[in-house]
Amino acid sequence: MPVSRRTEHHLRLPGLQRQGKEAQTPLPRDIKVLVAAAFVIALGYGLVAPVLPQFAASFDVGVAAASVIVSVFALARLVFAPVGGALVGRWGERRVYLTGLLIVAASTGACAMAQDYWQLLIFRGLGGLGSTMFTVSAMALILRLAPPSGRGRVSSLYAGTFLMGGILGPVVGGLLAGFGLRMPFVVYALALLVAAAVVAILLKKPAPKTADDGPVPEAMDLREALSDPGYRAAVVSAFANGWATFGVRMALIPLFAAAVLGAGPATAGLALAVFAVGNALALTFSGRLADTAGRRPLVVAGLTIAGLSIAAIGFTDSVPVFVAASVVAGFGSGLLGPAQQAAVGDIIGSDRTGGKVLAVFQMGTDAGAIVGPVLAGMLADRLSYAWAFGATGAVMLAAALLWLVFGRETLSKPVKETAAD
Repeated sequence: MPVSRRTEHHLRLPGLQRQGKEAQTPLPRDIKVLVAAAFVIALGYGLVAPVLPQFAASFDVGVAAASVIVSVFALARLVFAPVGGALVGRWGERRVYLTGLLIVAASTGACAMAQDYWQLLIFRGLGGLGSTMFTVSAMALILRLAPPSGRGRVSSLYAGTFLMGGILGPVVGGLLAGFGLRMPFVVYALALLVAAAVVAILLKKPAPKTADDGPVPEAMDLREALSDPGYRAAVVSAFANGWATFGVRMALIPLFAAAVLGAGPATAGLALAVFAVGNALALTFSGRLADTAGRRPLVVAGLTIAGLSIAAIGFTDSVPVFVAASVVAGFGSGLLGPAQQAAVGDIIGSDRTGGKVLAVFQMGTDAGAIVGPVLAGMLADRLSYAWAFGATGAVMLAAALLWLVFGRETLSKPVKETAAD
């Protein structure tokens, strides 16, 4: 029986064939292009993050209204995620990715020219729509292009590059703010246009299907994904990670540092920075470990370490312990991220698309980032910060327990090379 071109190429992927020690899979050029674009995107996002609340406040609005400008971006991402996933299935990842980049570039440039608060709110919300498009499509491309035995490594590289851009961005953004609060938005918009041009030129278009390739597989249906216990566990852990890492950490850490520790913004900034350091440290090896030891052990370990350390923050009464707990929490998050994303890629597979499946997974993170700070903030107001951080840790530990009891290992055993071909 003849072997199709698709199957023959799949069998010859270096990362899938092992003899003795594990072979290192060279990264496809398309992944390198996406990683480079991720750095530019994260750098630009970091440019505007420090000045966005100040820019909103410059239109003579209060603190609450200025905070809404920050949250409307995440809210738009959450609401538009199902549509973004459907567009990936209809248009393809590359087209949706480029369209999303251009929408964010246009909306960011419009923010620079906003004349009142409501214009800024609308333009920032439109940026969230575009962000969903390129986030979901980039995740789909990364998971499809990466060989199954290297999904963890590629996810770790992508996350690490995004983290690096996010760390450098606020530093550059603070310098640009000296030229006016609108300047970071202008620079970010131009950087996105450059990134879109590079991706359009260097990211290969999908090869046209031929008769030898066999029937085109259908996109994975959301119902099929939800029937998989690994996917259900991944959505729950994404929600927990969004609650703790992207929500409570950003919203409550600065308030806790001031109210409980009596420390200033510098200490809160240090805690956020060392979280990133711990995260980066784990990312140096967590992806490769997820490709060898499996996705499930890394997810459970990451959720447990991050959950316990975040819960411990609420009981600290000294700055050194506070900072140390932040480092450990970042380390746990770095263990979790690549393994969790690789598990979703395993479930979808390399030869199928899963725009809606990835969109719901991303919605889990965004929903956690929106709900977490609100509920934890209510606990802090009515009870104490210990309750707020303790509840956040409990959410992560509950997700770890779900993975441990009901989740499954999604990493398949490597395909060994046979003597005959």
